[in-house]
Amino acid sequence: MATTPRKTAASSRKPRSASRAASRPATRAVEPVEEYDEPDVTEAEAQEDEAVNKHVTAELCGEELRIIPPGAWRQSWHRLLNAGQFDEFAELVFHPDDLDVYFDIDPTNSEFSDFVTDAASQSGESLGKSRGPAPSSRRTRRR
Repeated sequence: MATTPRKTAASSRKPRSASRAASRPATRAVEPVEEYDEPDVTEAEAQEDEAVNKHVTAELCGEELRIIPPGAWRQSWHRLLNAGQFDEFAELVFHPDDLDVYFDIDPTNSEFSDFVTDAASQSGESLGKSRGPAPSSRRTRRR
């Protein structure tokens, strides 16, 4: 009893022509990407680091001091400023090389306020108060 050869999947394929081979791109082995250890820095820390390294220069009592632009201040820094804790605030926003000059000047509140306003204008920002939400444009119905 003679057995007929069975067709295998490989033998049932059509031979590839040159045009078919050209229409399908050759698959390439993907080289593994080298892994590296990134520093454990959050996005907020990266933004803060970027802001800390970009100081603007403003004048305080005739001395030019470098300070972080007001738009880059953290909310906690604003709370220190609003609470009147100017020295703690200064330690966070002044360039470390200018901090001793600030303490030597010992400015008044109005001088410090003028300095912060000058720093804001140097960075192109406004320290104006927030307008808050706009009132409703719809009139309320009277009863």
